[in-house]
Amino acid sequence: MKNIYEVQKSNKIKSTIVVVFFALFVALAVYVISQAFGIYLGYEPGGLGFVGIALIISGVSTYVSYYFSDRIVLGISGARKANTQEDRLFTSVVENICLGAGIPRPKLYVIEDTAPNAFATGRDPKNAVVCATTGLLTKLTRTELEAVMAHEISHIRNYDIRLMSVVSVMVGLVALLADFFLRARFFGNHMESGGGKRSSSSKDNQLGTIIMIVGILFALLSPLVAKLIQLSISRRREFMADAGSVSITRQPSAMISALKKISSDTEALEAANKATAHLYIINPFKQKTGRAAEKFSSLFNTHPLIADRISTLQKMM
Repeated sequence: MKNIYEVQKSNKIKSTIVVVFFALFVALAVYVISQAFGIYLGYEPGGLGFVGIALIISGVSTYVSYYFSDRIVLGISGARKANTQEDRLFTSVVENICLGAGIPRPKLYVIEDTAPNAFATGRDPKNAVVCATTGLLTKLTRTELEAVMAHEISHIRNYDIRLMSVVSVMVGLVALLADFFLRARFFGNHMESGGGKRSSSSKDNQLGTIIMIVGILFALLSPLVAKLIQLSISRRREFMADAGSVSITRQPSAMISALKKISSDTEALEAANKATAHLYIINPFKQKTGRAAEKFSSLFNTHPLIADRISTLQKMM
């Protein structure tokens, strides 16, 4: 049995390792692709020519989603603002959890849907939103609801939205550079086959040829690898939020019970879609697969398997 602090420390170390590895991989991918791009256009190796353009495009798109994510998600989900009278249990539970966590109470919203689920969004504790479905508020006990809300508050307290926004910028940077390079290769080859001629001394350079080959490989594979690492970071943050819930409520059994109850509910959440599904505490689409297929598909999921989350929580009991 591990105590809460041991589990939190383990999660933080694993999360830090993944983030550092991701940053190093992105730096390497950006360097190799930009070098190959420059050589293809006739420049000598050196410099980071098109990185600025890709970074600007990726950064602007992420900036917009970062600052307006709460409004966008709430609008898509059709959520209404919670009120003290009708949603008394919801508001009182979140107020108590926020006092324990030492952060301001976020804005509270409710989705009129009987499928139990919840999510948090917002760029920092002062600009955060927690949203719950009516199904969650009616089907969970108060103790279970406290555990779920503590999980969402932990996401806010850990600045997970901010971290994932930075990660999204890096993934977007790699994807855009790879796309620029591959498109240039395609159109360049098309021009040459149509009679166009573009020569460069670097084409005869052995180093340039090697960089070009490696650049093409990185352009083809790095977006997928970056996306998989991004998903891995997201899954690690879920483990951290589960541990954060226990550190606030001191009730691992309540979090386990809540996860079991939410995941066993067969009703799909109609308000969710692919753009917002990653925010919820569990997959809102309730897809059922075999264990082997589930393990493989978990590589492409933003959330860990429920069984793995419960297993980790049981170690804290």
